[in-house]
Amino acid sequence: MDIGKLKVVYFLGIGGIGMSALARYLNKAGKMVHGYDKTPTLLTAELEAEGMTIHYEDRTDLIPEETDLVIYTPAIPANFGEFRYIVEKGFTLVKRSELLGAITNTKTTMAVAGTHGKTTVTTMLSHILYSAKEGCTSFLGGIAKNYNSNLLLNPESRFMVAEADEFDRSFLRLFPWLAVITSADADHLDIYGDHQQLLDSFADFTSNIHEGGFLLVKKGVEIPDQTKSGVTRFSYSIADQADFMAENLRLTDGIYNFDLKTPVKTIMDLKPGLPGLFNVENSIAAASAAWLAGCSAEEIRFGINTFEGVKRRFDLRINRPGFLYIDDYAHHPEELKACIGSVRALYPERHITGIFQPHLYTRTRDFAEGFASSLSMLDRVILLDIYPARELPIEGVSSAMLLKNITTPDKQLCTKSEALELLSRETPDILLTLGAGDIDQLVAEIEVLFSKKETK
Repeated sequence: MDIGKLKVVYFLGIGGIGMSALARYLNKAGKMVHGYDKTPTLLTAELEAEGMTIHYEDRTDLIPEETDLVIYTPAIPANFGEFRYIVEKGFTLVKRSELLGAITNTKTTMAVAGTHGKTTVTTMLSHILYSAKEGCTSFLGGIAKNYNSNLLLNPESRFMVAEADEFDRSFLRLFPWLAVITSADADHLDIYGDHQQLLDSFADFTSNIHEGGFLLVKKGVEIPDQTKSGVTRFSYSIADQADFMAENLRLTDGIYNFDLKTPVKTIMDLKPGLPGLFNVENSIAAASAAWLAGCSAEEIRFGINTFEGVKRRFDLRINRPGFLYIDDYAHHPEELKACIGSVRALYPERHITGIFQPHLYTRTRDFAEGFASSLSMLDRVILLDIYPARELPIEGVSSAMLLKNITTPDKQLCTKSEALELLSRETPDILLTLGAGDIDQLVAEIEVLFSKKETK
């Protein structure tokens, strides 16, 4: 794929977080970018403001005839009208992962994979490098608060950083110099069938690392070793003995400080401005990868200590006496456990209400017991309907099925509008919105609602 020869590109599902980063990259490269998405969002509005042409109806007549390349996301159903038209007309059609692979193959790439934590680690690593002398271009799986974007551009740098998505085996299109694996818990079993096949796919991903490159894996994550000869493997950990590990961990005013032991030296006084032990772990991964890339202790310290976080990743939206509101993308039982557990550790005496929107029927079915266990950590549970994304309903799989197995006595089912109405009548002590569907549409409305309300 010769990116330089492209003039007009079309994105099916342009509003997705990974798709929009690629659209921004091609737009900045001077290509004419058009696209379709199901729903207008703040992100699609930003893309339009940047000069891209987007529509929100299934309209084949709005696909430019001179389109050189069509990029699509697997979330687009095969029977979608525009997709069928594109196939019938013989447009050159590639998945998002193919385009990302073609772009990243032009640089020295660092890829961050994992069923949890990869977006924060990718963004934090990118911020360290982007702020450092070397710089980088980065494709992020979330909106970096430091830049209000999911794309960082530095064409002069030799480095690219990319989030490596295991869904649909997309990360197998990447051939990195350095790879990070944060976790490999069972997920996407609709794609993989079972956990072992997922682990095998992670092993296939590591086999793509260039000779002379690096593999950085969280201590305790066990995947088959398929790396090439000449690839050096390192481990990292927040507590266990590892090549990179936290030392002198201390908590001050709700924020953790630590020193990072590397194979050669100790980098002192790292203070990620994000709460929770899991963000210390994310910081260790990002700082370790940056060290392997040649960043100095000063550059790593500056990057970690000035990182503002990622929208929808333990995203503190309101913090005032009597009311705390955090929005989080957590959509897997382990992610819920980490988020809720961190809030509980920081505020052990306070009452936590969580609004959770399950994502996908298959994930809800496959991990029903884990979801019920994690959500039972809340003092009050408000469950929304399952967000189907690309899936059709599965008989017997519903939010009601989850609700009956949650042990928290104070629990209920709600629609999004009913949840807002409920919040208008009362003020929770701590409120969490959780999920990967369209629950993010509630965030601005909740902020407006509580900007007008007095805290008890």
